[in-house]
Amino acid sequence: MLPQAKSNLKSVLNNDDVYDEAASEAFPVYNKSHMICLEMPGRFGDVLVTSYGELQGNEYLDPKTAQVAIVDHVKQVCTEVRPATDEELPTPYVEEYRCALEAEMLKYVSEAYPKGSCSVYCINGKDVEGPGNDFELVAVISAARLSPQNFCTGSWRSIWNIECKDDIQVLELKGKLQVGAHYFEEGNVQLDAKHECRDSTMFQSPDDGAIAIASLIRHHETEYLASLEASYLNLPDATFKDLRRKLPVTRTLFPWHSTSQFNLTREISKELGIGK
Repeated sequence: MLPQAKSNLKSVLNNDDVYDEAASEAFPVYNKSHMICLEMPGRFGDVLVTSYGELQGNEYLDPKTAQVAIVDHVKQVCTEVRPATDEELPTPYVEEYRCALEAEMLKYVSEAYPKGSCSVYCINGKDVEGPGNDFELVAVISAARLSPQNFCTGSWRSIWNIECKDDIQVLELKGKLQVGAHYFEEGNVQLDAKHECRDSTMFQSPDDGAIAIASLIRHHETEYLASLEASYLNLPDATFKDLRRKLPVTRTLFPWHSTSQFNLTREISKELGIGK
């Protein structure tokens, strides 16, 4: 959320207690739903604030560094960092798959989203010790570009659930993509587009599986982005044109060459019998 928006909201409420109470409830929901990225103190890098990394209170796990960030949601800053405990991390077997996928996803995100961030979490089966058991990873991508001086903002969020089914040797992917854009110069135009997709690939070694998953994610996201660009090109000739009524309710063209026939005074006089 932009600092100016916070200031405006505080001015409207004109009550610090009400603002603090509302902010303490609203900001955690906003930050997690928008998967904001915060810098961790101590040169540990950045942490994504997501429900997948949420531990307890305001603590969020950063799987890349095995650190836990303590977050001030209202100020949108990371105040402290502590090492994650063994209970908060997956087993070495699962971590090998998670780490390999994260490495491939980071390569992809650095190419596709210049200001993007990515994390990979284990959300089910983090205690699996070896082959023969299923587990589930989730890869999240968050990218935002705020340019209030140019009256526009934009964001990309995608969540990819990867079910690793060892018994049938299959990796099943479920993707949820959300794109937001806001243009507010002399107006207010917003885009909130959502898309879901599925795919699958063979359960392979950690490195080979990671390459295959990243390739599928790249394919689906590139395809969706191309469909959005195509729809923008069709806006003037299709969408905007369809928003206008082609004919008036009479289903006939308006006779601009002879508007006298629609003289309101004459019609009223005729109905009331005036001038007879």
